[in-house]
Amino acid sequence: MEWYLPVIWAALIGTAVVMYVILDGFDLGIGILFPFTRTEKERDLMMNSVAPFWDGNETWLVLGGAGLFVAFPKAYAIIMPAMYLPVIVMLLALIFRGVSFEFRWVAKTSKKYWNLAFAGGSILAAFSQGVILGGLIQGITVKNGVFAGGAFDWLTPFTMLCGLCVIGGYALLGATWLLIRTDGVVNKRSRKQAKLLLIAVLVGMGIVSLWTPLQFDRIAMRWFSTPNIYYLWPVPVAAAALAFGLWKWLNDGRDLPPFLAAIGLFLLGYFGLVVSNYPYLVPPSLTVWDTAAVPASQIFMLIGTLVLLPINLAYTGLVYWVFWGKLKEGEGYH
Repeated sequence: MEWYLPVIWAALIGTAVVMYVILDGFDLGIGILFPFTRTEKERDLMMNSVAPFWDGNETWLVLGGAGLFVAFPKAYAIIMPAMYLPVIVMLLALIFRGVSFEFRWVAKTSKKYWNLAFAGGSILAAFSQGVILGGLIQGITVKNGVFAGGAFDWLTPFTMLCGLCVIGGYALLGATWLLIRTDGVVNKRSRKQAKLLLIAVLVGMGIVSLWTPLQFDRIAMRWFSTPNIYYLWPVPVAAAALAFGLWKWLNDGRDLPPFLAAIGLFLLGYFGLVVSNYPYLVPPSLTVWDTAAVPASQIFMLIGTLVLLPINLAYTGLVYWVFWGKLKEGEGYH
């Protein structure tokens, strides 16, 4: 097997996951913040801030899932039965959220129910993604190359904490996104919310950063053995610097820098996950090479992906360029 093909596919799937978390993260964050909004006009403004983007953002989730199925079928066959329940909850929540996004605009007497569906779908989807992430970090029981655990192995205090952390992180992205896209009451409230959410995110990151090496020896060895510790110590320092910058920019009344800093915190967290687990795709036992498809399948799908990926990136960039800027109350795309 060509050793580089699984590495390329792992990088492609990793890119898709990063793009999804950042892009769909802030519009899920809008839904998470929905219950804390006072009026329907403010909710309209919040939804309009992501109206041109939200459905395109979710294409990255499709790319990540399809890439896993095609390039690493053995990993897909193990991860899915291990995470069936949170995956199903996530998909149903995303469906409810998408339907409510469209129906809310035409609803007259039932708008409050669609508001609930939009907020509930966003919160459940974010929580489920955190649970799936936590389940992968804590490891999946594999024997003879197949899943050998129980249907509720993912249900642990650690995965619940990861679910809450993802909710807080997405809400932070959503609040800082609203700084860019709105003025007035929504902007001011989002700035206050962003400060509280930043504190919550830092506490969550701190607990997870301590919990993982204390509970999982493989992660402790990766971070604290020599010479790794000499290369990795800048990561928490960079996170602290970004958090300080985010807080300062919020106090200074800046709009774009806090959003970029929030993205930076996510990227650092993602880098930490990669460092903790690579090359294991099914921690702690199966690597990207153990679970890879035959080279012919990887090459065939890679050709199509290398053609379509730039198109997707170009389309995403064009949409953000066309619809960039602040919205005023009453403006929208519906």
